[in-house]
Amino acid sequence: MSTPQRIVLKFGSGILTKLTTPEPDPVQLRKLVEAVALMKQAGHSVVVVSSGAVASGLKPLDMQKRPTDMTTLQALAAVGQTHLMHAYENLLRDHGLHVAQLLVTHEDLAQEERANRVKATLERLLEFPQIVPVINENDSVAIEELRFGDNDKLSSRIASLWGADILILLTSAPGLLRDMKHPEEGPIPLVTDVDAVIHHAQEEKTALGTGGMISKLRAVQDAVNSGVQCIIASGRQAEQLPSVVEGGGVCTRFSARKKA
Repeated sequence: MSTPQRIVLKFGSGILTKLTTPEPDPVQLRKLVEAVALMKQAGHSVVVVSSGAVASGLKPLDMQKRPTDMTTLQALAAVGQTHLMHAYENLLRDHGLHVAQLLVTHEDLAQEERANRVKATLERLLEFPQIVPVINENDSVAIEELRFGDNDKLSSRIASLWGADILILLTSAPGLLRDMKHPEEGPIPLVTDVDAVIHHAQEEKTALGTGGMISKLRAVQDAVNSGVQCIIASGRQAEQLPSVVEGGGVCTRFSARKKA
């Protein structure tokens, strides 16, 4: 067994939904949960920051695509969040695990007293090895992640607050590509200065997501400055995640800055 790590996994809408239709992909979600279970079996502490509430609410409300008005987005999130948690619970149960839902806002993390309460709850939950905390923004009352970020910033803040060893941002790309026009060249394997590679990013977004690569790099910048190693990897290759944690796999790694 490797040294136990504190790992935050961020699942964006783009890797939780089908490629052809705007609805949750049960096969993809199962693969991601299986990867979480393997990490837990290896002795790691795992926290998931998951988008997908809006996408999960489309079908129950008979909508074909993501709307643009904020009130409807919040209504979709309110409906979809219950479906999303139900899916996580059913899949985790197959591995002897259970989900713990935490809905937070950025204000919760910006105010010290409230942030400490979030951290204390998270720490207490993780004392139970069968529990996997799944965190999302409380989109029915807050709108920051609905407008931009797709939980990238939230995952970075959670990783910093918790004192995570690794933050893994999962996206549709295998990492930060050397050349967007020639993806066959693969991702940059190691980055020690985020500012030096920002020009490699392109603010592409999915039909259901609100974050792009630049959003992820901004989140990475905040996390590495807090002493958290970051990784951007493909969520469509969830089976490689245990290997990525061990230092392998295809991905981009961002070195953490040493804490003062």
